[in-house]
Amino acid sequence: MVLSNLNFKGFASSRIYKGDFKQVCVPGLNCYSCPGAVGGCPIGSLQAVISDIKYKFSFYIVGFLTLIGVVLGRFVCGWLCPFGLIQELLYKIPFVKKDIFKKFDFLKYLKYFILVVFVIIIPMFWVNEAGSGGPAFCKYICPAGTLEAGIPMVILNEGLRQSIGFLYNWKMFILIVTILLSIITYRPFCKYICPLGAIYGLFNKISFYRLNVDSNKCINCKKCVKVCKMNVEPYKNPNSAECIRCGECVDECPIGALEKTFIKKENIIDLNKKSEKYKEVDLKEYSKKNKKQEAEN
Repeated sequence: MVLSNLNFKGFASSRIYKGDFKQVCVPGLNCYSCPGAVGGCPIGSLQAVISDIKYKFSFYIVGFLTLIGVVLGRFVCGWLCPFGLIQELLYKIPFVKKDIFKKFDFLKYLKYFILVVFVIIIPMFWVNEAGSGGPAFCKYICPAGTLEAGIPMVILNEGLRQSIGFLYNWKMFILIVTILLSIITYRPFCKYICPLGAIYGLFNKISFYRLNVDSNKCINCKKCVKVCKMNVEPYKNPNSAECIRCGECVDECPIGALEKTFIKKENIIDLNKKSEKYKEVDLKEYSKKNKKQEAEN
């Protein structure tokens, strides 16, 4: 977050940095208009290029997203995204914790709808008289933009305070809902809304950085499932598009069957090669050893 917002004087001068570094995208979701931002948001940049009548395809931005996706996948969401950090911190606030939308698993596809409609289709086809479109996701949805740019700029600039209207109030409503949900539910924006997470998720199965499951070790105890806050079953689908590579499942695995690696190990990926009977025998054996160890301790 700090590296993405090194223009500290922007908060004092209420001016957005417009130097050469702004032409470079940061890997996570960080608003271009934040007073501290020194780089461009990949989603904002993608919309800007798509909506420009001179360009309909950005080789640089698509190439950048592809490169990051192929190398890291959604590791960016777990470790490099500023708005992901904000949600993490909100979730640490002591309050009732409940996965409100867990029963509505289909909602995880909403972020792909938002990616296609608000990031691509609307900027490309909903154009003004001059033939230019606008950044629909940034303008109508993005709570990160409201928090990082909208609120600071309105506080610092009196002229902007006088021009507040329905759109600003609408985005403040979205931000408030996102904050409240983030206190109760783990990373709701990442799970259901973020188009950048949708893009990186498409690369999870082929990315260099990945999770491997050793089916010869796995005892089907499902401790990895219980600890996963992104509703993934790591022992079955370690490289799900929903996995943000937090690594908690790896730490929780009692026998080290899960590992983070840059190497794809084809011979140990498919846990289903084990029969259910064999898995049950393994689980009983593990339970005996675990009880014995506890007794010794």
